[in-house]
Amino acid sequence: MPSLPKFVLFAHNATYDKLHQVATLGLTAAAMGKDVIVVLLFWTIKKLAEGKIDVIDFPPEYALSADEVTRLLQEKKVPKISEMFQEAKVVGKFRLIACSAGLEYMGVDSDSVEKNVDEVMGLPAIISLTADAETKLFI
Repeated sequence: MPSLPKFVLFAHNATYDKLHQVATLGLTAAAMGKDVIVVLLFWTIKKLAEGKIDVIDFPPEYALSADEVTRLLQEKKVPKISEMFQEAKVVGKFRLIACSAGLEYMGVDSDSVEKNVDEVMGLPAIISLTADAETKLFI
């Protein structure tokens, strides 16, 4: 059986606007039959470890619009980031992988991350896993 085309998202930025794109792109790609791999790096690891993956926050340059956008997201019942990640696993192949160096660099408790991801891997293993990806995005 041929393998599914890989769709890789390297998730570095952890503000809601960036994580929303990671979640919606990942969910959509999984639903379209892609092998989705989301690699969590630096700030996304820290946010996950702190239990804040669903917190709606925006970069400072969007502060003037943040309250209105937050209201609209809630009004339109946009799913939480964690809900979209779970839904992606239901509709297709979707994996969350944390970079092991990021755990060290961000000073987080590895247990708090490991229980929320499919795997923790080092960069050599991540690069090998994603080398043949059809799509690679850095967000």
